[in-house]
Amino acid sequence: MKKYLIGMAIAATVSAPVWAANDFGAQMEKLLRAQSLKYFGIVKPLTDSAEGSVPRAPGQKASDLIELAHGLKAAVLTRETANKADMFAFWPSDENPTHTIWCIEGGRETLSNDKYNPSVQAIDLATGAVTTLVRGMDRCDGIRRTAWGTILATEETGDGGAYEILDPLNTNTTVLDRATGDVSEPVHVAKRAALPTMAWEGLTVLDSGVVIGGDELRPGTGEDDKDGGAIFKFVPASPYTGNNAIQNLDESPLASGSTYAMQVSCRDSRQQYGQGCEIGNAAWISILAANARDDADRVGATGYYRPEDLHQDPTYEGEGVRFCWTNTGNEGAKNYAEVVCGVDSEPLLADADTRSVVVNRFVEGDTDFNSFDNLAFQPHTGNLYVIEDHSNGDVFACLPDGEDRDIKTDGCVKVLSVKDRSAEPTGFGFTADGETALLSIQHSNDSHCGAGTDCADVDGYATDDIVVVTGFRHLNRLFGGRDDHRFDR
Repeated sequence: MKKYLIGMAIAATVSAPVWAANDFGAQMEKLLRAQSLKYFGIVKPLTDSAEGSVPRAPGQKASDLIELAHGLKAAVLTRETANKADMFAFWPSDENPTHTIWCIEGGRETLSNDKYNPSVQAIDLATGAVTTLVRGMDRCDGIRRTAWGTILATEETGDGGAYEILDPLNTNTTVLDRATGDVSEPVHVAKRAALPTMAWEGLTVLDSGVVIGGDELRPGTGEDDKDGGAIFKFVPASPYTGNNAIQNLDESPLASGSTYAMQVSCRDSRQQYGQGCEIGNAAWISILAANARDDADRVGATGYYRPEDLHQDPTYEGEGVRFCWTNTGNEGAKNYAEVVCGVDSEPLLADADTRSVVVNRFVEGDTDFNSFDNLAFQPHTGNLYVIEDHSNGDVFACLPDGEDRDIKTDGCVKVLSVKDRSAEPTGFGFTADGETALLSIQHSNDSHCGAGTDCADVDGYATDDIVVVTGFRHLNRLFGGRDDHRFDR
């Protein structure tokens, strides 16, 4: 027996390269890359991330900023959006947008021109012109358009609030007092105190006015062994049932309602929460919106490692709503991030005794694909694009789960990589046809951008680059899409 084992060890050592060449997982990765046109509408994905660093500088084109998978192309929409441009919403619709409306994740401050920091900005998609709509928020991050024709913009800070904006393109409002919600134009902007106070990032706003979002909180914040961020749900007192835009902010379903935190149970017959119970059946536990973070911890809400972006799956056809979010994790601790998805079968219901949500992991990170931040579903295909918060950050495209036995993505490929190591990709999102995406190259080092250059400060504030990526059209044609050349600039 001993001799046999030694022989096997020698054979294994000698044949290691052969085993590596025939590794089944590696073969599947190669096959997926070879068929990326069929599954992703991309001729050839990237194999490696961008290397080194190309600093932000005057006169750059999109090809100076990012590396793209073969078949994709890009153009700079503007270099004048405010520094730390993060997430955005199309306006007035995904189908026929004229503008994008962006959250600017800078801290609240008074600038040298005696104005507050820009917090919400609009970009004209035809001209690239940038207009500041709201000032004085603190780290505006998550932003969504609502079914009743408003914009919901939220703050990513411990005492972060949510602000609803009516008629955004005609708004020029300053938040005068974040604690009270006092604003200079209350007709156009209202703080929504019924929504949870937390570090907002990802969220989805359902047509009923239900809001699901995560608290971007790292475990151990404030004290050792403190839980990470919870997932919250706001249920309006008067759900929206109309078809038209509201005329004043008092008509919004976000004006009043109740807030709940998600508590996952790993038992099928009752709530059993705590360590070991991050996936499974979940119920919504009532909490106080003004004290959402501490209240969630008190009632045993499930904590995650920095929940960041969160979106509704537009291709889901089952009962209720499917929503997915990123947990960034910690690459240094070998926690390579994950995408977790929940299906809430009764979005308007929130009952501690009713486990209406099923939660499971959908994407798990690795040494090359980690530190997940933003995500975006591609319309028609359901492919999920996941964006890294990382030096030379990448964008990966992940397939939906098919008819195989598992309940995870069927595979991911790399499609984009940022060349400037001081920046990160963020704010990725598609138009309704799934053929065009926008991307922010956030918080670059602007030391090469002097006054008078195309990347100089604007209105006393540093700037970021917004890039338009096209070339997904051949995939969408398989789904009956149409060509659209509005963004070929």
